[in-house]
Amino acid sequence: MRRPCIVYVDDERRYRELLGIILRRTKYRLVVASGGLEGLDAVEREAPDLVLLDVKLPDLDGFEVCRRIRADSDVPIVMLTARAEATYIVRGLQLGADDYVTKPFGADELLARVDAILRRRHPLGVLTPPPFQCGDLIVDFARRHVTARGRDVQLTPGDYRLLEVLALNAGRVMAQDELLRHVWGHGYEGAVDLLYSTLRRLRRKLYECERSSRYICTRRGIGYSLAKCAYETPRGRGAEPAGSLAS
Repeated sequence: MRRPCIVYVDDERRYRELLGIILRRTKYRLVVASGGLEGLDAVEREAPDLVLLDVKLPDLDGFEVCRRIRADSDVPIVMLTARAEATYIVRGLQLGADDYVTKPFGADELLARVDAILRRRHPLGVLTPPPFQCGDLIVDFARRHVTARGRDVQLTPGDYRLLEVLALNAGRVMAQDELLRHVWGHGYEGAVDLLYSTLRRLRRKLYECERSSRYICTRRGIGYSLAKCAYETPRGRGAEPAGSLAS
């Protein structure tokens, strides 16, 4: 049986050795790299199930490595950083990282985050719903693939997960904290800047393909919803015009 593969990119030897010891007790296979370019090669060669990526690297920094990985792959990325400032963390998430862990990290916390991300990505015993169609927008949940007017929509994992959650709850207005919890997990409640930036990016990408941002509707003071049908965008008091690109 294939063991899930984790690529770990970190220039600090003690952390690479520590993670090696931790993962020997688990179901995961670990591939380590000490620099950004070596990490990119490992991701291309191994096609891992998850990437653990340190921000401070000797050649390419972790943000640039994340950007390059995300240009070609939707593999989950967990950023590791010794800095806990919100702006620093949000930058990585906006580039497409799925989560972050601050150094020094505990083994239990790191493994819990890795397990949670991979559970959400490959839930056991859950039937995949049929594709969602809203006019010319199609979300194929089984393939994690989105098209609009027949054109592929290139989304980061965060973009896709937000659209997926909205599509699975089409027609229902979802509060900001509810979306943050479903898309990024517990502990992200209140991270509205992350939600706003992801919504703007998602709307822009849909607009580039469809020339319409009518799908996602903002209900001021309440939350967001995805119309069940492109021509049934919720309107009424507090609803933005369907063509608005605003958050």
